[in-house]
This record gives sequence, C-alpha cells and structure tokens, in this order.
Amino acid sequence: MRKKIVAGNWKMNLNLQEGVALSKQLNEALTADRPHCDVIICTPFIHLATIAGTIDKKLMGLGAENCADKESGAYTGEVSAAMVKSTGAEYVILGHSERRQYYGETPEILKEKVLLALKNGLKVIFCIGESLEEREANRQNEVVKKQLEGSVFNLSAAEFKQITVAYEPIWAIGTGKTATAEQAEEIHAFIRAAIAEHYGKDTADETSILYGGSCKPSNAPELFAKPDIDGGLIGGAALKCADFKGIIDAWKK
Repeated sequence: MRKKIVAGNWKMNLNLQEGVALSKQLNEALTADRPHCDVIICTPFIHLATIAGTIDKKLMGLGAENCADKESGAYTGEVSAAMVKSTGAEYVILGHSERRQYYGETPEILKEKVLLALKNGLKVIFCIGESLEEREANRQNEVVKKQLEGSVFNLSAAEFKQITVAYEPIWAIGTGKTATAEQAEEIHAFIRAAIAEHYGKDTADETSILYGGSCKPSNAPELFAKPDIDGGLIGGAALKCADFKGIIDAWKK
C-alpha cells in the first residue's frame, strides 16, 4: 500500500529562529494528535541541522529544498547531497518549477541531482508540472511525461522506489488558482499510467504522487479523496502550524 504524505516546502521563508519555533509547534501538535499520514517538512539549508535536533523523527521527516548536481569541490555557495544527509535530513525536493524557471535547471542537471541524492541515501520528492500556456494548449500530459523521461526514468526499478512524484501545475502555485479535484485526478492517473508503462503496474501502484498547487485545509479533503492523489506538497500553507495541520487532518476525513 502506497504512503499518504503531506510535505511542506518552506521556500525562502522564515529565519532560523522562526523556523525552529514552527517546527516545535508542529511537533507539539502532532504529538497531541498523531497524523494519519507521513509528514515531511522541507526547510532552507541553514535550518536543517538545528531542526533535526528538535523534532521527533517518528512524527515528522525532514528534507532540504534542493541540493547540488556535483559531489563536492570548488562550487562556492552550493550544498551537496552528502552535506544535506549529514544534517539528519532524509529527503530532498528536486525539480521544483521555481528551480527550473529561475535557475535554469535542465532535465540533465536534475538527472545528476537525483543520482547524487540517491547515492547519499536521500529520498527524492521529484516535481513535475506544466505552465498555463502548456495547459491551455492541452499539452500537460506530454510535458509531464517528458519531465519524467528526462530525469528519473533512467533509474532502476529499485532506485525509483526512493522517488515520490509531486505534480505541480505551475499556473496554480501561489496564484490562489487550484486545479479542480477532477483535473488533478486526471493528470495524476496519467502520471501513474506513465510509470506503469515504464516500470510495471506494481511499481506504479506503490509510487506516491502528491498534488502541489495552492492546496489548503478547505480543498485538501476533496483532493485527497481522489484515488490517484496520495497527498500534497504544500507551499504557503506550510508556514503556519494551524494551516498545515488542517491539511494533514484531511487524511482523517
């Protein structure tokens, strides 16, 4: 049975003290009312080591928002997969649309990042998704399949089991627009079919596919009720304990 997951992506928000305070609030909330799904928080690099020491790993997983496509060396300002792992983090988000759009991350770069993350024992939350222009041209299926083929379909079936896929319609990130539950389910089902075509039905059935696009406590129950949506990759709503807990609680309904 595949995992239900709610993951928070803090992006470039919260200083260290604020981040530690939020992680403690979440830890307390989940201790008092245990989640019915896996919970992961993905924080800025500088938060990782401190937060790793403040949360109960049985309640929450910890991840980074990115890592480098090089193992080590003279790459000023970069953070390697080995460094991320050494903080106590277990996960890393790769391929987020903001990294692709603002920092020019290509499928080939992402392929290297994925391989290095897996080599260093990190589990990968791999993001795919189409722009508004691509959606309006009805190219979303073609786009997401190409993103999978370019960066993760080179993995062995055993390696692919360390991948969680996050579908993020770029037109719905931070815009307040949300794909309808039906739109989201349709493309999640397509993604699962593409995985089945490549790795077989068993692997596809075991792969968690998360929805990431303006998911809130109000719409999470409807989204999570769909058969191919296994949870959410949450942006803005992950920055407030009550909002994030509200989304986690959607798995109780």
